[in-house]
Amino acid sequence: MFDLKEIKNKFLSKENFYFLIIILILFFLDRYLKFNIINNFSDSVYYINDFINVDLVWNTGIGFGLFSSGSTLIYNIITFIIGIVILILISIFFKLENYEKIIFSIIIGGALGNFYDRLVFKGVPDFIDIHYGNFHWFTFNLADIFITIGIIAFLLKDFLIKKKK
Repeated sequence: MFDLKEIKNKFLSKENFYFLIIILILFFLDRYLKFNIINNFSDSVYYINDFINVDLVWNTGIGFGLFSSGSTLIYNIITFIIGIVILILISIFFKLENYEKIIFSIIIGGALGNFYDRLVFKGVPDFIDIHYGNFHWFTFNLADIFITIGIIAFLLKDFLIKKKK
């Protein structure tokens, strides 16, 4: 179903090379920030201002902590499904126009960042805590921001770019 050699050759093609660079830059930005957070903020909350804290939380579920469970089986099933979704996104990527490839590059870069954490750390480090008073939004990370921006851009693209007839 997925020929990894073909995917590699397509990504390294001249046409897709710049999109691969976008994916890698976003992935390594996410890795760099998470590395610093894990090594410097694991035991304390850092208050940036009245609305934003850095507070390391390990997420074993999917976005916003949904489906978090202490079960290794559920964790492994979710991780497997996420891996399949990433492969599907990559296979769709090759069929897209360049402006859509930019959007998918942002989503894939973020998804790979979180997927890496799931495989290496058995959880995703979330650390951006936005709040107002006692109301706290879900804690998230840079990869989540990339994924969200990509999904919003994907949903808005039909409104912003007229389709060719």
